[in-house]
Amino acid sequence: MNSTISQRIDQHLDHLIGLRHRLHQTPEIGYEEFATAELIRQELADQQIPFIAGVPDAPTATVATLGDPAKPCIALRADIDALPIIEQTGLPYASTNPGMMHACGHDGHATILLGVAAMLKKMEQELPVCVKLIWQPAEEGGGGAYRLVDAGVLDGRLGPKVGAIFGLHGWPGLPAGIIATRPGALLAATDNFSITFIGSGCHGAYPHLGRDPIVTAAEAVVNLQQLVSREIDPTESAVLTIGKINGGTAVNIIPDTATIEGTARTLNEETRQQVRQAMERRVSAIARANDCRVQLAWTEGYPCTINDPAAADFVADTARQVLGNDRYLPVAKPSMGGEDFSYYLQQIPGCFFLLGVRPDHLSIYPPLHSDRYDFTDSAMPVGVRMFVELAIAAGNLRHVQS
Repeated sequence: MNSTISQRIDQHLDHLIGLRHRLHQTPEIGYEEFATAELIRQELADQQIPFIAGVPDAPTATVATLGDPAKPCIALRADIDALPIIEQTGLPYASTNPGMMHACGHDGHATILLGVAAMLKKMEQELPVCVKLIWQPAEEGGGGAYRLVDAGVLDGRLGPKVGAIFGLHGWPGLPAGIIATRPGALLAATDNFSITFIGSGCHGAYPHLGRDPIVTAAEAVVNLQQLVSREIDPTESAVLTIGKINGGTAVNIIPDTATIEGTARTLNEETRQQVRQAMERRVSAIARANDCRVQLAWTEGYPCTINDPAAADFVADTARQVLGNDRYLPVAKPSMGGEDFSYYLQQIPGCFFLLGVRPDHLSIYPPLHSDRYDFTDSAMPVGVRMFVELAIAAGNLRHVQS
């Protein structure tokens, strides 16, 4: 069967490449992926695969189901949204939507899942499990996964109840076709914050008549860099980055306010809360010391992406058996990037894994969210094959056994 699957994928590859290029040309940002959804749904309709078009608060989501719904069910997920970036690749199929670009490879993810749908349709009667295919909007900051979970995509309110879920992401740091993952934390929680220091404006020549929020903000920027090194266990991981400073209107005026903004990345809930509490304590004390007031707005982002150990082992074993030992790479340590796939993993076991997209002839490749990034077509057959083989072997995964 394995050689037959590979042959079928190869026969379908030109069509998939054409689909991806079409998606790349027409990128759409979160919850506005209407043309993208239309293309996905047309492909499913052409394959006579039933699907649900949209869910509450996520009209561009598409959920298809293959196989016997009376059997245990697994889910495979792809994200479909693009980013507000001006493309600089110079490709013949570059974005035609001004200011939007598939700079994170979701065009590749969505196309891979369409290839999986076509392959599984041909073997639907032989599948040991029911397979739910999820094309999810708004991964890039919109939390589309949360809305689908809330709509019942996993718990049986929207199609069969799911026992385990799998997702992938193109990874420019790995050679094309390499599969990589790890049990436990793979990606970080992604919280953001905005801190406004409120002083009292005055002429720059007479600082004693006011209370300087810029000096206060500057002190906070330096002090917060000590938070991770002095308060977090050195064996744990955390990142605190100030990426934006705003304050003042003229060189000789001390303003009333100054604001710093940034992101906090952590790999477990305990550290996540520790960073937030320490930040609040530190900036409050700095404001008081400078006779200023402070307003801290904490925006909770995606949770940490934590792979179920058994599901991660299942992905690793499948990759080794299907692709060979040299095509699977254990991930040594988590990345501090984030993913809303984490919302699915909070509900049911599963595994998020990486698919290498760096062309073999290159030693470096543009990173994710670069205006020069493009998902590599040669990686798509491996992504399709992995998802198909996971579905075929899923009957052996204890999470989905009856």
